[in-house]
Amino acid sequence: MKRNVDKLFVIIIALLCLLMYFIPTGFPDPYDDYERVKAKVLTADNSALYQRGVVQTGVQRVELEVMDGAYRGQQLTVSNNLMGKLEMDKVFQAGDVGLLVVKGDGQQIQVANLIDHYRMDAQLILFGLFAALLFAFAGWTGVKAVLSFVFTIMALWKVLWPAFLLGWDPVITSMLAVCLIAGCVVFLVAGVNKTALAAFSGTILGALTSCILAIVFGKMFKIHGAVVPYAETLLHLGFPNINITKIFIAGIFLASSGAMMDVAVDIAVAVKELVMRDPTIGRKQAIHSGFEVGRAVVGAMTTTLLLAYTGAYTALMMVFIAQGTPIINVLNLTYISAEIMHTLIGSIGVVLVAPFTAIMSGYLLAAKQN
Repeated sequence: MKRNVDKLFVIIIALLCLLMYFIPTGFPDPYDDYERVKAKVLTADNSALYQRGVVQTGVQRVELEVMDGAYRGQQLTVSNNLMGKLEMDKVFQAGDVGLLVVKGDGQQIQVANLIDHYRMDAQLILFGLFAALLFAFAGWTGVKAVLSFVFTIMALWKVLWPAFLLGWDPVITSMLAVCLIAGCVVFLVAGVNKTALAAFSGTILGALTSCILAIVFGKMFKIHGAVVPYAETLLHLGFPNINITKIFIAGIFLASSGAMMDVAVDIAVAVKELVMRDPTIGRKQAIHSGFEVGRAVVGAMTTTLLLAYTGAYTALMMVFIAQGTPIINVLNLTYISAEIMHTLIGSIGVVLVAPFTAIMSGYLLAAKQN
């Protein structure tokens, strides 16, 4: 019976993923009458490029051959402008494959724009490797883990981010998204049972605590949402009513919710195994064991969060060290303070998930004793 319920839940989540994929975001694509195709680079003329220190500026002339679509086989030459920004510029050479956006009359290409290197094939190979390893190691649980991974992507891409653009409150919407994603992931991985319910409850309590702390300390730190990458760009794109500060706050507990789920599932499953080995164990003993497991788990997980959050700031911190910037200056910079707040509140949420889940697991899984 439990296995049938588990399979039914997997089918429902798979159908939801399919449904969300076909849901329009509600925002028009200015290039909806253009075709996106793969194009092979035949030659690249760098004669109009100029080296300025470690960057290049100028125009690269690229000769391409369309590899698919209605204009397959056609050759054309396009300009690739380099602005001297390493993080944005792309340089092509013969043999590369690029993503080309084209528009024509059905016979001949009239407009073409070379976007970037074509990376979909490599991305699919990498995702296939990820899925294959999960399937090989975890079997049916691996299948459910991949499905939860896809569901999370769909929920963010098709539901959460468009809702922000439509003006929905970012904090409330993100909390609902965390509930939705946590419910999907936990009940898929742990099964539709009391163990998953305990892990889900612990995750949501931890996320709520992180949300409250983010709101309180966001005011104390005096940090606005402009620290979020591209947040200011949103305002210039015609969305001035978006509260980017709330988006920053929502990102704090949304980013740490994955680690919270990890801790919650570990503790709930450990308590379940304990109760299965000794069905006579009482709630107090089960909760105590959950606390012991939680202490070991959160000790490593908080460091994991620190490394995950600070990894993107490696080059920035190297710049500060190279310039001899005093540490007090560094710690008071807006974007560094934002990252400190992000890391510590997320870590507090992970720490609190452990006792929350241990208590819920003890009450839901262990026998009541007089």
